[in-house]
Amino acid sequence: MEVVLINNNKPNKDEELVNENIRFKELLVIGADGTKIGVITRNQALARAHEQGLDLVVMAAEAKPPVAKIMDYSKYRFEQKKKLKEIKKNQKVTQVKEVQLSPVIEKHDVETKANTARKFITKDGNKVKVTLRFRGRMIVHQDLGMKVMQDFAESLSDVAQIESPLKLEARSLIMVLGPKKDK
Repeated sequence: MEVVLINNNKPNKDEELVNENIRFKELLVIGADGTKIGVITRNQALARAHEQGLDLVVMAAEAKPPVAKIMDYSKYRFEQKKKLKEIKKNQKVTQVKEVQLSPVIEKHDVETKANTARKFITKDGNKVKVTLRFRGRMIVHQDLGMKVMQDFAESLSDVAQIESPLKLEARSLIMVLGPKKDK
């Protein structure tokens, strides 16, 4: 069995391109104050970084030549983690809750389900998937199911809008309601 090693001078994506881990021969180096130093060898760039007590970090590995910056790497990583945490904190996760109906559902039961869906939409800002399942021979009376679904959507029209219209999948009518967007 013959093993062939190919070295295309590109580092792994997981490998941090900092100081001695940099495998490029020549780099376009930017100083700590943002000034462009120019294209120099890796060893010269490392020497300049160590003189200033800083690290050499590759910012754009795909560029020709690769771009490296002299900076405090631990401070840079701390700032990146801080930004990521801030982004996650401001992110809103919406869920899809489900409400199930029947073609022969009574008026009061529809009101109860509508109140539940209203709470999902207004309080939490979630989307609501409304499912109406036809059992047995009820599939023959799809018009009853359509009417129930339309009445349900109309009862929530003040707080919700239809995001995905009625569609029949197998033996179920499905519709998705989402919070009403203000214009």
